[in-house]
Amino acid sequence: MAIQRLPLLLVFLLISSLTLLAQSRSDTNHVYSPCADAKVQRSDGFSFGIAFASRTSFFVNSSVQLSPCDKRLSLSSANSQIAVFRPKVDEISLLTINTSSFFPDSYGGYMVAFAGRKYAARSLPAFVAN
Repeated sequence: MAIQRLPLLLVFLLISSLTLLAQSRSDTNHVYSPCADAKVQRSDGFSFGIAFASRTSFFVNSSVQLSPCDKRLSLSSANSQIAVFRPKVDEISLLTINTSSFFPDSYGGYMVAFAGRKYAARSLPAFVAN
């Protein structure tokens, strides 16, 4: 009986591999950094980040909000954390961060979503934890 299951398992693995290969070939965007600009088209993956820090960490001189990619913020030396996602265009449904080992309140309780450098997009700081 194990001999009959082996060919079926091999066929399943082959079909799964071909499906994944076909999906990866449809992704023409090879920019994986959320801090780099990229042109995307339908069925491409795109990278964006979510930075967690205190609200004031996202501002310069307490008035101008900058992208987390901007070196003037120096988030790397501040108490901050980043999560990077790479969904496909038109296929975002639910994004989750494992909070069993990550506590947003210990990094300031605010988050900013961002992507790009020259053509940077960023959200306003959103309060997510006390």
